[in-house]
Amino acid sequence: MKKSLLIVLAVLIADQALKLWVKTTMGYNHSEPITSWFHIHFIENPGMAFGLEWGGNTGKIILSIARLFAIGGIFIWLKRSIAKNAGSVQLTAIALIFAGAVGNMIDSAFYGLIFDTGLVYNAEMGEWVSYTGISQVGGGYTGFLQGNVVDMLYFPIYRGFLPDWVPFWGGEHFVFFRPIFNLADSAITVGVILLLFFQRKKKVQA
Repeated sequence: MKKSLLIVLAVLIADQALKLWVKTTMGYNHSEPITSWFHIHFIENPGMAFGLEWGGNTGKIILSIARLFAIGGIFIWLKRSIAKNAGSVQLTAIALIFAGAVGNMIDSAFYGLIFDTGLVYNAEMGEWVSYTGISQVGGGYTGFLQGNVVDMLYFPIYRGFLPDWVPFWGGEHFVFFRPIFNLADSAITVGVILLLFFQRKKKVQA
């Protein structure tokens, strides 16, 4: 129980500390190269993973409510796994997934209330509109459950042009790894990988 709680708290503190630092010190879409293959690149995600979104503000509220139900389900899963004295790998994995889900939910639920600027949906244009300047605490740019998730980890490990023989995209500029994500996303990914490893190990031992 204590180990799972420490994992959740460690992920949440690190995730929110980095997000708050980026949100209050960097302009939107600004990038700070740490190395040639790792940048701190500030963007906001109004929707799901990898920037996918749908339905404008209404879709965002529905997505946020779905996230709340998912977090509740993961919490029950973690609680029951602890009660059954599940293995450390399984508990670590579930704790990481739970912490990551809560970390991104905090952004969605509260960042729109506590910061004065953020992406906002323009219904006439049918798109999310960015902003200039650095966000400040106070004012609020949108309502509860309508805030945007802060992303900043960018790993452009390779940049170049695809060979001409590649179908459809031949000759186009290519970046790997293109998605920008955060520590909460990383925790969820690591948790899922650990679960897959755990399940595979169980099958081998069976």
